[in-house]
Amino acid sequence: MLEVQELTKTFTTGPETVDVLKGIDLEIGKGEIVAIVGPSGVGKSTLLHIMGALETPTSGRVFLEGTDVFAMPDNERASFRNRAVGFVFQFHHLMRELTALENVMMPCLIAGVPRNEAVARAEELLDGVRLADRLHHKPGELSGGEEQRAAVARALATRPLMVLADEPSGNLDRANSEELHDLIWGLRDSLEQTFVIVTHNPDLYGRADRVVALKDGRAERWEGEGREP
Repeated sequence: MLEVQELTKTFTTGPETVDVLKGIDLEIGKGEIVAIVGPSGVGKSTLLHIMGALETPTSGRVFLEGTDVFAMPDNERASFRNRAVGFVFQFHHLMRELTALENVMMPCLIAGVPRNEAVARAEELLDGVRLADRLHHKPGELSGGEEQRAAVARALATRPLMVLADEPSGNLDRANSEELHDLIWGLRDSLEQTFVIVTHNPDLYGRADRVVALKDGRAERWEGEGREP
């Protein structure tokens, strides 16, 4: 479903250049949960952002269900990203002035979904993440675990092809982390939803279908059971 070919990313600061990604090749299938691991600063989030078309690569190509993402004009790519990719971040980035229901509705409204359909979809998703009784609560009235579950519901609002998550449980305690992990695997099983997850959490990457390690700007299958990535 997702194919990354010879992906590179170079950052330039003044006279200095840093090659963060040095030719990444990666394929991810529908319904697969893939964890991306590696030391801080190795380029995990950069790779995730390029997969989701939030950043552009220096070179290389990204195909999502056969669509060459970076061959599109900017406006078409933005529209495609909003429909095809959901994002979950360590800090959930919910809009503080909106309720949980309104936050989950927002991607649908941006995509042009009629309001009544957006409401129904948001209610269904929030019920699915066990927040049916918190629809009209704002983020400040939710626990950390509830906020992150609302962020997962928002990521699913447009029925994306894949969800990209960057340290989704990094800001949660152990109990809430385990609940979030169970939720992600439950969504994979019930919706055949694809997840690509950047994480340092061994409880999370230990459950993944596949673990990819970034090292020296390249990706390799990680065979590091019993070791820290």
